[in-house]
Amino acid sequence: MKPALGVLAALLWSGHALAQQQPLSVIDWVHRHSEPEPVVVTPLPDPGTAPGARVPPEVDVTPLEQETWRTVGLVPASVTNLPRTLWTGSDPDALGRLITRLPDLRVPAGQALLYRLLLTESFGPGNDLMARDSFTLARAGALVRAGALDPARALIEQAGATRDAAHFAAWLDVALLTGDEDLACDSLNSMPRLAPTAGHRIFCAVRGGDWRTAALLFDTGRALGAVPLAQTGLLERFLDPDLFEGDPALVPPAVITPLLFRLHESVGEPLPTRFLPRAYAVADLRDLSGWKSQLEAAERLARAGTLADNQLLGLYTAREPAASGGIWDRVAAVQKFETALSGGDAAEISATLVNAWEAVRPAGLEVPFAGLFADRLTSAELTAEAARIARTLGLLSLDYREAARHPGTEPLYAAIAAGQPGDASGWSLSAMAISDAFAGKGVRTDLTALAAREQLGEALLRCLVLLEQGAAGDPAALTGALATLRALGQEDTARRAALQILLLDRYS
Repeated sequence: MKPALGVLAALLWSGHALAQQQPLSVIDWVHRHSEPEPVVVTPLPDPGTAPGARVPPEVDVTPLEQETWRTVGLVPASVTNLPRTLWTGSDPDALGRLITRLPDLRVPAGQALLYRLLLTESFGPGNDLMARDSFTLARAGALVRAGALDPARALIEQAGATRDAAHFAAWLDVALLTGDEDLACDSLNSMPRLAPTAGHRIFCAVRGGDWRTAALLFDTGRALGAVPLAQTGLLERFLDPDLFEGDPALVPPAVITPLLFRLHESVGEPLPTRFLPRAYAVADLRDLSGWKSQLEAAERLARAGTLADNQLLGLYTAREPAASGGIWDRVAAVQKFETALSGGDAAEISATLVNAWEAVRPAGLEVPFAGLFADRLTSAELTAEAARIARTLGLLSLDYREAARHPGTEPLYAAIAAGQPGDASGWSLSAMAISDAFAGKGVRTDLTALAAREQLGEALLRCLVLLEQGAAGDPAALTGALATLRALGQEDTARRAALQILLLDRYS
């Protein structure tokens, strides 16, 4: 992380109770995956307004007329190499729907591009100010779905967390998911009109120490039918836990919300996050959770690119595995490999590398594993099988160009790493589709036309949808996605995505 962005990250995450346990890698990843790339757009003239703050400001209410041309984002456009005007030509409603309906991205290079798009300091779409603010909420929502909760919170705070009920509801949801809701509850207690439900008012009144008001709100709300049924039993236990001591745990409702999740935790009936949306996994990174729950949450977030590689390694090596099988075998394999690396014995490094690689592959953690260890293996004397794995790790790392120069690299991989089509004769349909893209075939002119109309962000989002379709086995979509990414100036993303699809078994 370069110094400027290191300061940004430090400021962004400081002040939160979970700062040492939250996923910190999104902004770092955006920086590391950003390099000078030509962008096929003509930016709008600079309207003359200073860019938006690079760290979340104090929460306040800003008059709407002062916000024209304001940028929202956490990473400067000069770092992400994307123009501040990447959204301005798009229809606000259509763009919001596109972001909301994005598939769960499986290709790590695609994830990295998405985070660059979501976090870049940029102007909103269209001419409607309120629609631009809705778009900020759509960006924040995409970050929440990925498990990047603090960046989502910072975006909402930039837009004005208390400006209206929609912004406040999104802000409060993130706070409830992190267990860091005091500031949001203070705002709600002073502005009760912003409360999403009566249950939120009751919860925040208790958090503020006003039990009398909370009880009055609950009794009145229940009598009037204003308290949702799913909240009633939990709020009763939350308000008077002694009355229900020894009673069986409540059956969780079919649909879990951040408030219900937090209430279950507050009454001593925490819900497992494994089958809940990814955003809930962040709660399991806290010390309140057992080590296995922390590990499972960390792996889940690492697959989405919202947990720093070193944070994952820190959890893997925190203590001795408590059992065998499943995740414990993976933890043990990684621990033994790291110990061997530190010891420097070539035979031990080779043996433990093979075992660790076989352990992380089923979990879909090959790219984080490469980020942790690829550069530490460049000078190791390895057995043939271990050397092959080390070359794969190099090609999956950010230094793939250098790794591809190794004389043992498969020629097709070396060609793709250099931005050349190579010879995919006799390879899979996906490999031939990738080769076609690097031969200049299949560029989607409808998407490049969007970029020429100040709709670069929308064009790149549509490329990400195509990339997922291509990774799932659609050769035409794969060629179109990679070729268009290259045409839109995202050469590094195209190369890394192509190598990941070629090297990782989970792609068809």
